Amino acid sequence: MPNDSGIQVGHSRASGLVDILDRVLDKGLVVAGDIKISIAEVELLTIRIRLLVCSIDKAEQIGLDWWKHDRHLSMGSKELAVENDELREQIKRLERRLEASPGTAARAPRLRPKRLDRK
Repeated sequence: MPNDSGIQVGHSRASGLVDILDRVLDKGLVVAGDIKISIAEVELLTIRIRLLVCSIDKAEQIGLDWWKHDRHLSMGSKELAVENDELREQIKRLERRLEASPGTAARAPRLRPKRLDRK
């Protein structure tokens, strides 16, 4: 948006925000705080909050790499895929056993959820 001097103000703000974000991710930003709940000077609860905002490269430089070893975050993990396949096979074997057992198929609980008919 040009003003009287012909300078575009909106572009300056956007590049300023990008510069700030680039600096925060490059250097890192730490926010720390404590919340204490007490009644009659008796401390009941303390919550310690620590927040670190930085790039992955910076985190690795300072020794933070917990996401690499967290099995819930590393979805590309072969171990998780193998475990899922083993569990699926175990479910299939249990279902076959239930179907093959005489007189138990009618009493056995359904292992697969029922589909709800939508109206």
